Amino acid sequence: MFELGLSRRIRATIFACGLCFVAGSAVAAPMMPFQASDILRSFEPFSRQATTLPDDSALSEKWRGVERQIDDEMLVLALCEEDRSKCTSPVARKFLAIVDAGKAKDGRARAGEINRAINLAARPGDDLALYGEADVWRAPLAFLTTGAGDCEDYAIAKFVALRATGVANSDLRLVILRDTLRQEDHAVASIRLDGRWWLLDNRRMAMVEDVQLLNHQPLFVLDLNGVRHYRDAPIMAGVQMRMPEPADLMKLSLRVK
Repeated sequence: MFELGLSRRIRATIFACGLCFVAGSAVAAPMMPFQASDILRSFEPFSRQATTLPDDSALSEKWRGVERQIDDEMLVLALCEEDRSKCTSPVARKFLAIVDAGKAKDGRARAGEINRAINLAARPGDDLALYGEADVWRAPLAFLTTGAGDCEDYAIAKFVALRATGVANSDLRLVILRDTLRQEDHAVASIRLDGRWWLLDNRRMAMVEDVQLLNHQPLFVLDLNGVRHYRDAPIMAGVQMRMPEPADLMKLSLRVK
């Protein structure tokens, strides 16, 4: 309903603006073909609308816990930023150096710098081996202190680092995907640049645009506004997968790697 109404309004606006008047007569100016997906693309990664999960869902509570950790770490980073010569936290200095390198660049170059730097800052590690429990999400400084983590730790660190470089909150997301080849869930950071969403993945040094990522089905999108569930996930590489029911989603325990 929303998509249809939006499409009609935009089509009407484009038609009105596409008319030019020559010698008092109206002449239709050439117009590019319009696709509603072009508008939706700018809203969320993978050009899909998403529904907000309840605050008491397991994933929402986990994300709020990470946000509290991030708030605590931002105080440490702010103190180190005031006088780095007196900063007693090696990981805070390391994180700030990554942010500085990102600030020195713009656009895709900035995002690519952050992606590579975070990927190289720690080694992949399994939560059970590192902490003795599954599905542990860490804020950036805790992640760098451990020196290892799984995909959501990398994604969270990139999300925070990009914010620190000055990227607007509205242009940043965390996305939980289903890898349909490996049959496992995976987390990436995502940044919007010129209306397109690029994915920052710990599995690759080069960023990839969302529309180019095959064999993955987006499940959730997270940002400072909370957690949303992709109600209509696209089918990747022709593979039909059943989306979990809402009741299952509340209890979903992500085993991201």
